[in-house]
Parts: sequence; structure tokens; C-alpha cells
Amino acid sequence: MAAPGGGSGGSPRVGFGLSPESEPAAGQLQYSLLLEHLVGERRRPRPLEPAALGGIPSPPKSPEQKMVERAMESCGFKAALACVGGFVLGGAFGVFTAGIDTNVGFDPKDPYRTPTAREVLKDMGQRGMSYAKNFAIVGAMFSCTECLVESYRGKSDWKNSVMSGCITGGAISATAGLKAGGIGCAGFAAFSAVIDYYLR
Repeated sequence: MAAPGGGSGGSPRVGFGLSPESEPAAGQLQYSLLLEHLVGERRRPRPLEPAALGGIPSPPKSPEQKMVERAMESCGFKAALACVGGFVLGGAFGVFTAGIDTNVGFDPKDPYRTPTAREVLKDMGQRGMSYAKNFAIVGAMFSCTECLVESYRGKSDWKNSVMSGCITGGAISATAGLKAGGIGCAGFAAFSAVIDYYLR
């Protein structure tokens, strides 16, 4: 009597004590475990070494470079950058609105007199400077407030923009009263939330 699995006439041997019916299930199980370790929840990110990027490690940063990076990441630098950007954007917006305004340069005491080019340019410059100052103040306040809120919370999400917009709008509108401050807070917060949603 031939031993089971031995000889050419016997049934084929099944490895690891599994029946032929259970072999596909075992293969699927091993494949699912492999996928789970590769792309599933058990996947572990591999540390990226500088030498792996072309084989050239990045040189260590000097104290001067670290100091410059810390300065650029500070709230003061971000506020100054937003102030300059707001000044330029506000000036351009003011000149643009003055250019499409048909009442630029007209004297309210003598509305029938045609203004000269010098008067029109002077009025456009004054409006552009006014817009530039307002945009610079708002930009600096919002950027500095957002940086401080983010540093305090330790998170970078949409809540920082909403809280910063509320604080900035409330501070700007508080001079007109408590009700105006609340409206400014809500308006700036909603505007900041919309801008942050589209930027992210």
C-alpha cells in the first residue's frame, strides 16, 4: 500500500498541511496582509535620507543661515511683509478706482468747471495713498495676529484665519462702537474663512 502523497499515482502533496481548497484562500490572505503593510494602516513611512536624493548629502546649515530662517519665520517679519504687500496692493487699487471715477478732480464748489490734468493726478494720488495706508494697516494687523494665534495654538488650520479676521475686524471697527465692532469681527471672520477655503 503506497503512502499518501508519495509516488506518481498518488494525490499531489499539499504543503504546510493545507488542503487544495484552502490554498487560494491562504494566498488571498497573505496578499491582503501584504497590501495592508504596504498601503494600508500598518504602513510605516520610511525615513528619507539626504544621501538617497542623488547620493549627495545636504551640508549642515551655518548659524547665520539659521538666524536668517528664524528671522523670516518670525511674526514681525511676516507682519512687515504683509504691510508692504498691502501698501502696494492698496495703492494700485486706489489708483484704479480713481481712474474709473468720473468725479475725480472736480471741485464741489464749482462742479461745472473742467478739472485740469494736474488736479486729476493729484486726486488719484491722494486716493491711492489713502487706500495704500488702510490696506497696509489691515494686512499687518491680520498677518501678525494670525502668526500669534498659530504660535499659541500650535496648529495651522482654518481656525487661525477666522480668529485673526475676527480680532482684526473687531479692532478696526471698535472705534465706531460695540455694535460696529461685532459686525466687523463677523464680517472679517467670514471673509477670512472664504479666502482660506479657496487657498487651501
